[in-house]
Amino acid sequence: MSYLSFIDFYKNEVKLSFEDHPFSKTPKHVWVICRFRNQWLLTEHPRRGIEFPGGKVEKGETADEAAVREVHEETGAHVKHLSYIGQYKVEGKGGTIIKNIYYAEIKEIIPRESYFETKGPVLMDDLPANLKDNNRYSFMMKDNVLRESIRKIKQTNLF
Repeated sequence: MSYLSFIDFYKNEVKLSFEDHPFSKTPKHVWVICRFRNQWLLTEHPRRGIEFPGGKVEKGETADEAAVREVHEETGAHVKHLSYIGQYKVEGKGGTIIKNIYYAEIKEIIPRESYFETKGPVLMDDLPANLKDNNRYSFMMKDNVLRESIRKIKQTNLF
């Protein structure tokens, strides 16, 4: 198995791979990098800040289904096309987290009365170059997972 290894924002070891489910066939978490009409679609978490949608896989649900659901719940967006990009594993102080990374093309965004745990959709033309130093953004946006995942998405011509 080939993977990149690095230390995240909270000083945990992260292993990132773009192979087919290298750490778990049934991960319990998902993270979805979204594009809508040539813009990035993110959400704003009240405590963590701006981030791409994601969350936990619910009982009886596949990771793919969770990805589509989380995007809709947190942004009101409907996924047109979902692509598995890779998976990462974090050996944290509270245990191990394995998360699938997806790329989603968004068909439409329909405003919702509730965005569950977030403040709703955030559209951006470009992601800031200084994410690591910007307090408006979640810790999830600040390590190599995002940078390497976007590189992989571009490399595979998904956008």
